Amino acid sequence: MKKWNPINFLIIFVVAAGLFTVAKQFYMKPNVDDGEKAPDFVAVSPINFGFKLSDLKGKYVLLDFWGSWCGPCIAEVPGLIALQEKFGTAKFKDAEGFTIVSVAVEKDRQRWVAAIEQLGLTWPYQAIDPVSNFKFFDSPIANEYGVKQLPTKFLISPERKIIAVDMPLEEVDKYLAERAQ
Repeated sequence: MKKWNPINFLIIFVVAAGLFTVAKQFYMKPNVDDGEKAPDFVAVSPINFGFKLSDLKGKYVLLDFWGSWCGPCIAEVPGLIALQEKFGTAKFKDAEGFTIVSVAVEKDRQRWVAAIEQLGLTWPYQAIDPVSNFKFFDSPIANEYGVKQLPTKFLISPERKIIAVDMPLEEVDKYLAERAQ
């Protein structure tokens, strides 16, 4: 009978962990990538104001998938507010403006509405993407973009092309500042 060698176990464990990490990265990657056209969607705000992403053509859009239950999403709110305040009325060389579109992956509409008010999310483009199972993000807009984790952000050009996926907010600021007049 062959004796079990701890080195073999360690090698098998490291290889398995590596394969799991790579597989998880591929699974968590959104369906749309840099340079692709941003899929259009229709959404309704908390005050029943309907809008389509395509209505914002001509503007830079930061499409932010978040949740009121998501700690990392809440931690990014001050940075989002700062971007909206800095660039919400800015003039750009190649665009009519900038806005944030927040898409909340939520089970509870009341909790979503309360979070918008409590966090001070003042931009008009707020949408709820109703989900029944957070594990698989089974909701229409998140599915269209392939969002499987929160927060996930897409910076969209005035022509509705994806500029970047999950660009850090500091880099979004820098990118917009370079194009502001």
